[in-house]
Amino acid sequence: MKTAAICTIGDEILIGQIVDTNSSYIAQALNGIGVKVGRMESIADDRTQIISSLDNLLKCCDIVIVTGGLGPTKDDITKPALAELSGAAGYKEDAEQLAIIEQILSRRGIAMLPVNRAQAQVPDTATVIPNKLGTAPIMEFVFDEGRYGHKAVLYSMPGVPFETIAALDDVMQSIKSHFDTEPILHQTICTFGLAESVLAEKIADWEDSLPEYIHLAYLPGTLTGVRLRLSCYGAGSTERAAEFERTTAQLKEMLGTYVYGTGSDSLQSILPHLLQCPPQSAYQETVAVAESCTGGLVSNLITSVPGSSEYYKGSVTSYSNEVKINLLNVPEEVLEQKGAVSRECAEAMARGAACLLDTDYAVATTGIAGPGGGSEEKPVGTCWIAAAHRNPSTGETEVFSRLVQSASKSRKVNMERFAANALNLLRLVIGQKLL
Repeated sequence: MKTAAICTIGDEILIGQIVDTNSSYIAQALNGIGVKVGRMESIADDRTQIISSLDNLLKCCDIVIVTGGLGPTKDDITKPALAELSGAAGYKEDAEQLAIIEQILSRRGIAMLPVNRAQAQVPDTATVIPNKLGTAPIMEFVFDEGRYGHKAVLYSMPGVPFETIAALDDVMQSIKSHFDTEPILHQTICTFGLAESVLAEKIADWEDSLPEYIHLAYLPGTLTGVRLRLSCYGAGSTERAAEFERTTAQLKEMLGTYVYGTGSDSLQSILPHLLQCPPQSAYQETVAVAESCTGGLVSNLITSVPGSSEYYKGSVTSYSNEVKINLLNVPEEVLEQKGAVSRECAEAMARGAACLLDTDYAVATTGIAGPGGGSEEKPVGTCWIAAAHRNPSTGETEVFSRLVQSASKSRKVNMERFAANALNLLRLVIGQKLL
């Protein structure tokens, strides 16, 4: 298995002025060709540090990809550092990159300056991969086994994200010309309803029995639940690929209805599939939302999915009791006796939304997002959610409710947890898979 390190250069990253997105794109591309990323580093615009850090990375990795520090200004010192690291005797001008620079400047109506022309100058130890969208060339440096005890290749890419992304295919092709790689398989199982610690305990024996070439990672999120990412290294082997498929199927079976999807699925993106009736029928089920503490977030998540207008009719954001009573038909005695944050109120809101908007399903939220407003009986983080199903044949409505309790005092975190739990209850009701 070939290994790689990704290194970003620039003080602007270290002081938090910009967010490094290049590393994510590069890592995905490397995984796509069967190269395992073992390290990521960010270093300052310091020539000594650049040389030292890259030298150390080349000692332990087959491939090092660097981004940043290749502009026309004096503070961009990556190129001279790479010249020193690679033992260059001087510089050479790359005609193809110079032509690209001239075209870019001409389109912008900018005259060619010495600093612009200098960007086409590269260390004589480098092979150039033209940067078709920018002025800084991609440089490739090959080190033989005599230097690091193994063949190592370093690529220096521009820091501008769209330029890096556009050049990744060319860089990956270059890597494949230097190394034989084996595919890496990934599968992500999306779960909701089990805390990360509980989930880990539930599958502990299964996880302990995984072969050394299959790895499991836990990826928790407030809106997504816990995603379980399985990775199979060296999957060029038929036996390993088959074992990976069996292992993935075992995990899904163990977790049952806690699994809501795979890959990039989200609780909102699976709704169209759940609501879609057989192709022979023109009828498609519909959804409405009634929200209090989530303030429209559930509706926002549902409508973030293209085509949601086919099944989503609308919502009522009923922050006040008057709206709950007048629009959703929540009985006044429920609010007086049980309060707005109660099972009875949530269930009445769900029934009211389904009736008002004439939908097959409705989901409702009512709670205390914080950071204030809580009490000893109903602390911040308390939320009741309810999902209603109106049978179109009989007109009867069935309602299911759940209490959600979050330990967080963050309003944003709590709203996201409440919204995600509402979507999860909705998918369980639609799929008739209540736990």
